[in-house]
Amino acid sequence: MSNFNSVLRQLRKQNELTQGELAKKLGLAPSTIGMYERGEREPDFATLERISSFFCVNMNYLMGKEDSVSHGKKIPVLGKVAAGIPITAVENILDYEEISTEMAASGEYVALQIKGQSMEPRMFEGDIVIVRVQDTVEQGEIAVVMVNGEEATVKKVQFLKDGIMLRPFNTSFDPIFYSCADMENLPVRIFGKVVECRQKY
Repeated sequence: MSNFNSVLRQLRKQNELTQGELAKKLGLAPSTIGMYERGEREPDFATLERISSFFCVNMNYLMGKEDSVSHGKKIPVLGKVAAGIPITAVENILDYEEISTEMAASGEYVALQIKGQSMEPRMFEGDIVIVRVQDTVEQGEIAVVMVNGEEATVKKVQFLKDGIMLRPFNTSFDPIFYSCADMENLPVRIFGKVVECRQKY
């Protein structure tokens, strides 16, 4: 039996989160967090990855197999992303966020600061999204989309036979449609997949 339950409780309290708040951030039920902390249940591997990434600790520490936290990799928080510029060469770095070493090993990541209210109530202005750099996403996933090679927008992506629809979560904002011709000529392209949102208070 691992010490996962006590480590999770300690990490949650260190980050001043209630079980309900942590559950919401991880996309789990509050009762599930309670079962984890009482040692009545252990998460599957994918959930363990999500928890370790959220707290920026490695899996061994999370399972109580190491005495100290192994710090992850720092990635830049960008105010904007521009096409054709290597991420390591950008100058508009606002800050740095830390991701787990396991996550860092699975691809190239950057962080992006949310601007505007179009993704409320899921994401608020000033929040930081962790983005895995990739040029495709699945139907309905949240992506960073480049328009005109300069402006990056965070939206839920819907692929249509005649183009792409970028859907906000805030119903006060209209979806944005780009035809196949728009995608080619503007251009419009996927920059990366949003894998995590870190709320800033």
